[in-house]
Amino acid sequence: MPAPSFPPLSPAALPDERDAQTFELRLERYGPDLLESLRAVYGNDLGDLPARLLEVLARNFRERPADLRRLDEARLLRPDWLQGPEMVGYVAYADRFAGTLAGVGERLDYLEGLGIRYLHLMPLLRPREGENDGGYAVADYRAVRPDLGTMDDLAALARGLRGRGISLVLDLVLNHVAREHEWAERARAGEEKYRAYFHISPDRTLPDLYERTLPEVFPDFAPGNFSYDEGAGGWVWTTFNAYQWDLNWGNPDVFLEFVDLILFLANRGVEVFRLDAIAFLWKRLGTDCQNQPEVHLLTRALRAAARVVAPAVAFKAEAIVSPRELLGYLGRGAHAGRVSDMAYHNSLMVQLWSSLASRDTRLFAEALWAFSPKPTSTTWGVYVRCHDDIGWAIADEDAARAGLSGAAHRHFLSDFYSGEFPGSFARGLVFQHNPQTGDRRISGTAASLAGLEAALEVGDAGRIDDAVRRLLLLHAVILGFGGVPLLYMGDELALLNDYEFADVPEHAADNRWVHRPRMDWDLAGRVSSEPHTPAGRVNAGLRHLLRVRRGLPHLHASVESWPLPSPDGRVLLLRRDHPLGVMVQVYNFSEQEVVLPAYELRGALGAEAVDALTGSRLHLERPTLRLEGYRALWLTQIG
Repeated sequence: MPAPSFPPLSPAALPDERDAQTFELRLERYGPDLLESLRAVYGNDLGDLPARLLEVLARNFRERPADLRRLDEARLLRPDWLQGPEMVGYVAYADRFAGTLAGVGERLDYLEGLGIRYLHLMPLLRPREGENDGGYAVADYRAVRPDLGTMDDLAALARGLRGRGISLVLDLVLNHVAREHEWAERARAGEEKYRAYFHISPDRTLPDLYERTLPEVFPDFAPGNFSYDEGAGGWVWTTFNAYQWDLNWGNPDVFLEFVDLILFLANRGVEVFRLDAIAFLWKRLGTDCQNQPEVHLLTRALRAAARVVAPAVAFKAEAIVSPRELLGYLGRGAHAGRVSDMAYHNSLMVQLWSSLASRDTRLFAEALWAFSPKPTSTTWGVYVRCHDDIGWAIADEDAARAGLSGAAHRHFLSDFYSGEFPGSFARGLVFQHNPQTGDRRISGTAASLAGLEAALEVGDAGRIDDAVRRLLLLHAVILGFGGVPLLYMGDELALLNDYEFADVPEHAADNRWVHRPRMDWDLAGRVSSEPHTPAGRVNAGLRHLLRVRRGLPHLHASVESWPLPSPDGRVLLLRRDHPLGVMVQVYNFSEQEVVLPAYELRGALGAEAVDALTGSRLHLERPTLRLEGYRALWLTQIG
């Protein structure tokens, strides 16, 4: 059977000749990726899908605003726009940051002053009322939460951000919709077209077969993966919560709906889509229904469709999976660089906290070695903390190579960050304890987990100093690793756990809200005039790190960071081979001074190097190098 193709474009679809030429050139470039991926997923006979898809693409292209078309052309000329060292992200809940979307617009001076170029506003599309998984149960993708504003407000905010060189990032929940979404309502009303959008079984036969190999995401409050729905007259696949209905991506109509939704939002100014729960899209009996090959093919097809209409848009995969699986979301082999443009480096975040607790970086280095090089056109999203809990994704094989038991180390980390381990500096809460597996995830702000809350409780200046140094060390690693460092709202002010979450009924059962405090604008206004307070020190130190990063081409994300053998387990060494010269980063993960043999650095950098963080020259022909507790060095070659 011949390869599927698009029908000829009707002159009426794009009456402007230049528009039609641009559209057709992009279709020639990205159309094969799109149709080949769809054929691999849905079979050789795509029927009228190419024709319907062409209509959606042409309509959204025609409706794309002029300023966004200009951005498209600029991004085509600079395809590495996400990879430069000036690209720094900020992640916030709009309401907790500034009340409303208009309120966010009034705080752009603050973001610009930090050097932010990428603003991720957490879920803000209209969710179901009441419990909604922090906004990830979407009832309407074409509307904004009423308390935040309107879709026009979102478009206005996007314009304001764009005028300052800041890209708007939004969550796009792909795996499921709220039970109250129109598609689900119509499915419950008996419309066969919409019942086919979901996985609905009349009895437990098929669900029971699937459950044999399916893990539970929320064992505490949402056990199992199927929920009986009286209105639907059957068991609905609900991986996360009973009110979140998994979509049937085996139905091409679902794919077409999401192409239209992505382009609708892109035309309102969204520049990066965080593809939420992407690993779960494809269901296959006998598997854990995660990371299936069709997931990557569907993402590649969605990206190709977006490239035709809105090439300024990028995709970020929210795939919290093993290193072995993660590279598939950026593309392997013929798909390299053609799936998502960015993925979360969750392992980096886990290893940061692991090394901080153990004062040992050997596991960190082993975990990094487990990663294959990513496509050079893609980038990592790297972070100290995010809105979610910390799951201890420590691979048993990595732990074994570092001389550890994976299970025992995961147990230690849960004990340490919940404050149960003797001598722990952390103040965290256990999230989703699973007695069967022993899994205990952790909630808490970066500052509370790093020891600042405990230190302030006793007023110990030395412990406060250590906590501040830990926070700056963690941020130095993510800012130096290469990728888009994502600053979580309030971390620049060292905000502590917010225990008042328990007083809010819809938050009380989910202790992840402890690390989702409201922005303290009073503190933000005082911090520069209070340089000796913990918040002032963290803020000034972070701003210094950001300034240095912006001036270092060595931190372009196309270059990989690789661990070097470290002569001392407390110290992590990372090497980056940039055309301008080698860069070696040195991080002491202990509070103790370390005397480090200089031979490893001398072998990489030569007799002298410059520490970009201080501007000082280091003479590496000396036998040793002294590192203060929690010290970071960014060393570059001279000449």
